[in-house]
Amino acid sequence: MPKHRYLLALGSNVRHPRYGSPRDVVRAAMVRLDRKGLKVERTSPIISSAPLGPSRRRFANAAVVVRTSKKPPAVLARVQKIERKFGRKRAGLHWRARVLDIDIALWSGGPWASKSLIIPHVALRERDFVLHPALAIAPNWRDPVTGLSIRHLTSRLTRHLRMPR
Repeated sequence: MPKHRYLLALGSNVRHPRYGSPRDVVRAAMVRLDRKGLKVERTSPIISSAPLGPSRRRFANAAVVVRTSKKPPAVLARVQKIERKFGRKRAGLHWRARVLDIDIALWSGGPWASKSLIIPHVALRERDFVLHPALAIAPNWRDPVTGLSIRHLTSRLTRHLRMPR
């Protein structure tokens, strides 16, 4: 029986020849996750967000809660395989345009750290395009580092973004 839950953040800002627009890529990725051993329990609405870094294309972003018996390294391997199937190439360049990006934001087991994976995601608390979709499906999930819920993290970030500079 699956015992772990994961909050995954999905994003796309490149059209896919088979799936279509970035929004359609995110929808197709949600279906693929559910077919590849990660039982999708909840999906957020898909939002549009400005890119970070040098990319000029807007992103389609969403979040999903999945259930599985797999530990974080196995889930990471699974989502990276799905990214590759969608045409993702890891060139070591951050914040570039991409067909599909899937990040493990949180999991029910608390913090996790290895050479290849840190949970919670290191930028979770700073990313509106992750927190807002997550708020729609997991408002009470807690960041194991700060102890704050997604609802509180979103509120803090939104307040910070509205403050005059």
